[in-house]
Amino acid sequence: MSETFAGLTPLFPLSRALGDKRGTFEKAFGYTTVEDLLYHFPRRYLDVAEISPIGSLEIGEDASVYARVERVSERKMNSRKGFILEVIVTDLQEPAEESFDFADELSLTFFNGYQARKDLVPGVVGVFSGVLSTYRQERVLTQPEYTLLADQEEAAARPFPIYSRKQNMAQERIRTAIGTLLDQVDTESFPDPIPAEVLRKHHYPDLVTALEAVHRPENVKDAYRARRRFAFQEAFFLQLALAERRAAQSAERAVARPSINDGILADFDASLPYQLTPGQSNVGQVLAADIEATRPMNRLLQGEVGSGKTLVALRAMLQVIDAGGQAALVAPTEVLAQQHAQSISAMLGPLGRAGQLSGAEKATRVELLTGSMGTAAKRQALLNIATGEAGIVIGTHALFSDNVSFFDLGLVVVDEQHRFGVEQRDTLRNRAEITPHMLVMTATPIPRTVAMTVFGDLEPLVLEGLPSGRKPVKSFVVPTWNKKWLDRMIQRMSEEVAAGHQVFVVCPRISETDSAPKNGESATPQRTTVDQMVAFLSQRPELKTARIDALHGQLHSEVKTDTMDRFAKHQSDILVSTTVIEVGVDIPNATIMAIIDAENFGTAQIHQLRGRIGRGGLEGTCFLVSSLEKDHASLERLERIAQISDGFVLAEEDLKVRREGNVLGTEQAGARSTLRELRVMRDAALIGQAREDAEELVAQGSLDRYPGLRAAIDRWFDADTQEYLERG
Repeated sequence: MSETFAGLTPLFPLSRALGDKRGTFEKAFGYTTVEDLLYHFPRRYLDVAEISPIGSLEIGEDASVYARVERVSERKMNSRKGFILEVIVTDLQEPAEESFDFADELSLTFFNGYQARKDLVPGVVGVFSGVLSTYRQERVLTQPEYTLLADQEEAAARPFPIYSRKQNMAQERIRTAIGTLLDQVDTESFPDPIPAEVLRKHHYPDLVTALEAVHRPENVKDAYRARRRFAFQEAFFLQLALAERRAAQSAERAVARPSINDGILADFDASLPYQLTPGQSNVGQVLAADIEATRPMNRLLQGEVGSGKTLVALRAMLQVIDAGGQAALVAPTEVLAQQHAQSISAMLGPLGRAGQLSGAEKATRVELLTGSMGTAAKRQALLNIATGEAGIVIGTHALFSDNVSFFDLGLVVVDEQHRFGVEQRDTLRNRAEITPHMLVMTATPIPRTVAMTVFGDLEPLVLEGLPSGRKPVKSFVVPTWNKKWLDRMIQRMSEEVAAGHQVFVVCPRISETDSAPKNGESATPQRTTVDQMVAFLSQRPELKTARIDALHGQLHSEVKTDTMDRFAKHQSDILVSTTVIEVGVDIPNATIMAIIDAENFGTAQIHQLRGRIGRGGLEGTCFLVSSLEKDHASLERLERIAQISDGFVLAEEDLKVRREGNVLGTEQAGARSTLRELRVMRDAALIGQAREDAEELVAQGSLDRYPGLRAAIDRWFDADTQEYLERG
């Protein structure tokens, strides 16, 4: 029997509070404190009044029945050791008036049901849940979950919670343990972390009242009203952390870099053979104003693949260079860094050849720095960076090295936020004596609520529209079991190659020994690797004259560079690769992409990949190849991707379908998700409220005025959450 304590505190040891010397809940869930278990919320609620009678249930239905145990029998298994427990229950619900099936008995089957043998004796009342099936013309629930009730009066009194459970822990055990804790907490010992004025503003209940309503609700509506308070609490904690970070950033000082009328930027604009799109012009004006301020810019620039983000970023870099500073562009891979160096040098022309005979009178120097560079080349690059000769420095994580010293770093441009997080951005910012401006670019569509939740330390800016002549890529799902469609896809590749165009083929794996991606179903064994696909395409008679190359991350960096150069110069027709070409690779002549075993790739990843084609005014076609069966849920996802070309719409649809999960990171099996109640799409307005409240509170001064709030945030930001925020 557990000892009774007056006023349990959040961090009181759980095993002591429950008199649980074995640490049952710690073994099952990893819970060690009273707070841990009280935040183990029900996954659903059962209201007996709403449970259907047995006679109205359909075979195959995930059903719950409210019934009394009548008879129990058991028999030995024929083929192996063990026993089968059969429990006959009778319905306690009145049959529906319109039902002609007055069956009120149901069979429950348990294999080696030792716990069920103890619990389910004649006369016991409970709710039994499982998938309804038939066996020898009898209705059966096999291995059902069950919740026992003291009597019919208890069942009728209020809805009861159903919890996720482990190690076959009975629902009653969880409910009893939580009830024991609730009986021993009060508002003094269990203080509410949310300030009282914030609760009053939104009419939310206090913490103890809300916990009571979640675990022992009078009705289901009360339970979900209380859970909304906890969704707000999660949003509030997260927004407070981000607001504190923004406040710290705004207290820093940057060097103002005003634009001038007769600098390199003006000459660059005059040299452009086309006009800026309205979106590029608008975003450019916002960035120019930010860079002219002494408050460090911290922007997240979102734009569709091919919308011209690099051009916008280059113009911002040139403004900084005109004002005497340097700009660094950080790319996630060496292939992409080299591509950026080549494309920016080509865009600048003579304006990027300072110190060369072919250079313009007013010019800068573009310097590439990667980890694979030779010693002499790296030494010279480091010298050019340190002396300020290099105005634009492009590199990978090598730019984070301690031996990199900038002359006057005024702007950091990070390409693809999801590859570089807060910690790495800060490392590069700290390379400068005075905080540089920061521009983070991504073509990964991020719904506004997700951007506000996860990237809240950055001010979002959307680059709308595509350059004139750029057409949306047409996408089609190609099932491998439809040979006619598969052959037609190969024929289309052949036609495009014959017309002088190029083709990307993307595979989920490099070779048989390489593991498949973890964000989708297991890769199918046929034609899923780069090696297999090169062999398959080489054997197709339609492609016998096509020049086929392979590219993946395990190749030596020189080989990767040579392979990309050949493809860029149209010395190869088909490039079979992994997702190393996901971002930044610019081949205007590429018109077709085939993504093999597309179910292995995430929605945003597929959208990124197909953005590699149709960039030169030519129409692009993307084939999403899959061997999944017709009714598979992931095939429906691929069809949705094929139908929607707008990345932001696609991201929101995908988020709705996936129910969002934990936007702060992947939910590990058995791990506690930090965002358990908050749904970023459903709760957009609530997140906006939390952001306003957080900014108002931080603006008033340090959170140390609210010690309970500070302590709760520190507990809430567990190691996984902190790591994710640092990683971005």
